[in-house]
Order: sequence, then C-alpha cells, then structure tokens
Amino acid sequence: MMGIRTPGGSGWRPSLRLRLARRILRGIVTRTARSELNGRLLVFSDGSRRRWLGPEIAQFVAAMETEARALRLKAEFGALPGLGNQVMVELAVWTAAADRSMRQLGVAPETSRGVVADLGWRVYRRMLGLTSLPVRMITRDPGRRVRWTIRALLVFPFHAPGAPGYEVKTQRAGDDIETHFTCCPPQSFVRQLAEDMDDPDMLEAFRQSWCTYDWPGADLIAGDGKRGHYHRARTLSHGDPVCDMCWKARAQPRADTGPR
Repeated sequence: MMGIRTPGGSGWRPSLRLRLARRILRGIVTRTARSELNGRLLVFSDGSRRRWLGPEIAQFVAAMETEARALRLKAEFGALPGLGNQVMVELAVWTAAADRSMRQLGVAPETSRGVVADLGWRVYRRMLGLTSLPVRMITRDPGRRVRWTIRALLVFPFHAPGAPGYEVKTQRAGDDIETHFTCCPPQSFVRQLAEDMDDPDMLEAFRQSWCTYDWPGADLIAGDGKRGHYHRARTLSHGDPVCDMCWKARAQPRADTGPR
C-alpha cells in the first residue's frame, strides 16, 4: 500500500508505514546533524571561518526541518512504487534540505557539500551495516557477502519495478555482480528540484554525497579489510544515461577508485 487516497481521489496521504519511516528518519538525521556539526570548523561565503555553538546548531536543525517540509511537498510520493522508493526519496529530501539550509545560513557551498556528504555517510553507513550484518554473520567470503547483500538491497529499499521507481538490470559476471541503474528516484527528484528552483548547487551536493558512498560501502559489505570492491564509470547525476555499477567479489584497486 503506497498511500491513502482522500475521498474523491483528489489528494494523497502517506501510509502508516511511510509516516513511521519518516519519524524514524527525522530522529536519525537531526541527531546525526547535531553530532556532525559539534565542533566542526565551517567556512562561510564571506570568507570567515568559525565553529557553530549550540544555539547556532539548533537554528540549523530547525531551518533544515522547515525546509524539508517545504521540499517534501514537491516530491510525488504517491507516484512512487513501494515503500523503499519512497523512503529513499525521503532521504533525498533531507539531503537537499540540509544543503539549502546551510547555504541560507551563510555557509559556503563547498563547505556545505562536505558537511552534507559526511552527515549522509554516517546515516548510510548505519543503514548499510544493519542490512549487511546477517550476511556477514553467515559467511566470511567477501564475494558472497557482496552478492547476497546487494540482492537483498534490491528487494528493499532499492525495489526496482521500473520508472518512476528504480529501474535496474542485474547480472552476474563471474563472482561479481553488476547493477546498471537507468532510473534513480532520489536523483530524479533532486535534479528536477534543482531545475525548478534554479539551484544547481543542490544537485552537486547530491552528487558529492549520495554518489560517493558506494566505494566505501562495498568495502564495508565485503568486510575483508581491503579496498577496491566497487567500480563505476558513469553516473546519472553526472548526466550519464546509466549508473553502471560493478560490485567486486575480490578487491581490485584501479585508477578510478572514486567518483567522477
């Protein structure tokens, strides 16, 4: 059940599961933001450098929550197929809200992108750690860990019935698994939002956060203490037609060990 139609079918209300997920995510994001900003040196658009104190951090969190409510109204949650797709767009709402709020409070765009990327990684790492934990307990083989975890993630939250939800072609390549995404709802949402609001910094913040996590994420899943379990040459947020991801069973250091 994706949501509830109001009488007459003219509106859409989030399902109980989505409302619960939103409440949980709100708590995680706001707590993480407070922790991430505590003592962090920020560079501002006027060239000044300082650390926010408690009241300033509280001001940012309040601004981020207000911005998230406004941006959420622009997301077509009712058109998304399934809870997983909706949850990922909800996370994209918080990413955009954090970046816009930080810049509106005078933080330089480059610094805002770095803070948002680190904040998002802490949230993503926690979610990925929980998802991959059962597999890591079952097997020590890094290839099985990677393949089994990715297949579980393609059930939730990356359920891929096709656009406007996630759309992906998956295949086995030896011991590796390849996932070629041609539609990513969070990326589609932020890209359209950036165009509608004439705010290209928003999409760049998304690209430098969400689109950088898979390299360390794959290494975390493999859990063998090595780097190089992931490769991607093209990225939707960069304007390419596909995110051509390869999740590697064995670590293979390459020249392209990071996002383009």
